[in-house]
Amino acid sequence: MRRVYLDHAATTPVDPEVAEFMAQVLTEVPGNPSSIYAEGRQARALVDRSREEVAAAIGAEPAEIVFTSGGTEADNLALRGVLKAREGEADGIVTTAIEHHAVLDTAHDLEAHGQARVTVLAVDRDGRVSPDAVRAAIDDRTALVSVMHGNNEIGTLQPIAAIGTLCREAGVTFHSDAVQTVGALEIDVRVLPVDLLSVNAHKFYGPKGVGALYVRTGTRIATVQTGGGQEKGRRTGTENVAGVVGLGAAMRIAVARRAAESARQGVLRDRLIAGIASRIPDATLTGHPIERLPNNASFCFRGTQGEALVVSLDLEGFSVSSGSACTSGSTDPSHVLLALGLERDLAQGSLRLTIGRDTTTADIDRLLDALPPIVARLRTASGAAVPA
Repeated sequence: MRRVYLDHAATTPVDPEVAEFMAQVLTEVPGNPSSIYAEGRQARALVDRSREEVAAAIGAEPAEIVFTSGGTEADNLALRGVLKAREGEADGIVTTAIEHHAVLDTAHDLEAHGQARVTVLAVDRDGRVSPDAVRAAIDDRTALVSVMHGNNEIGTLQPIAAIGTLCREAGVTFHSDAVQTVGALEIDVRVLPVDLLSVNAHKFYGPKGVGALYVRTGTRIATVQTGGGQEKGRRTGTENVAGVVGLGAAMRIAVARRAAESARQGVLRDRLIAGIASRIPDATLTGHPIERLPNNASFCFRGTQGEALVVSLDLEGFSVSSGSACTSGSTDPSHVLLALGLERDLAQGSLRLTIGRDTTTADIDRLLDALPPIVARLRTASGAAVPA
């Protein structure tokens, strides 16, 4: 029986068409994009085409796309770049308690070195931040507001249109980590009031190690590394041509398939959520019940441990996670789940199931058959009272 992969929030398999394009570049395009002779011009043309593909997918101009090594670097460039550009003028960062560590750790590092004042806003039980709370946190020294679009652990979508509007009214730069939503939801920066947007290729069937930061024209941002001045001086270093080509191709394919595929995944997600809720007593859905990513179903099961759930399901042929892949191996409950106000013993029994292009109804039904006895066994082994 084939294994069932249900951890697409951590990473997605590279699309075969994307892999083919990348292989051609690796074997047939030896040039450096900064070189002016034929091989360099060939590489530059491929980078430029990919920049156009990424820009078109989100309604941006090609010049507004900066290629990076992934979502983490894009988040770092957004926060550090804006603070550096506004040095001596503004030093406030407003963010939320459920951001990815690439944002939270960066903000706290800036604060630890005396470069920023950080305000971390609470979220409600569903993981949503109030736009009014964002408005109240902004002062005349606020340089940046950073609120992710879709949470990587619980799937909750934030009201970034409303937050972006109030940031624009206040004259504050607005960044959103959209790593989980680009490729899954329609994003048009011509109408969405966001100044900076982080993208990561391996979340939508592209390669690992390449991403992008959208930088709206006129947004003040400084480079955070020195070097050869590539990417118009905003991110120096020789471009990863094959990776960039993979990013562009993956983005183009994702946009073409987005409407139908996200709707299909949403049906499977709802089947999964309803099945777990009806078959497993005392199962706690985490994240917003409606405003959530189309592929995300996340639960906590009291009397279990997330690692034990992952290992048990692995033995049954399922690849799942207990939260963010970036913090795997930690025995502490997720900061995201604790920010929802969940008790620590409940948060420790977390399970994240994220659907992908290859997921079928039969896969979901297999999981629904396998999971209830695993949860019951773990609860019994822990000595926890098994709910009726």
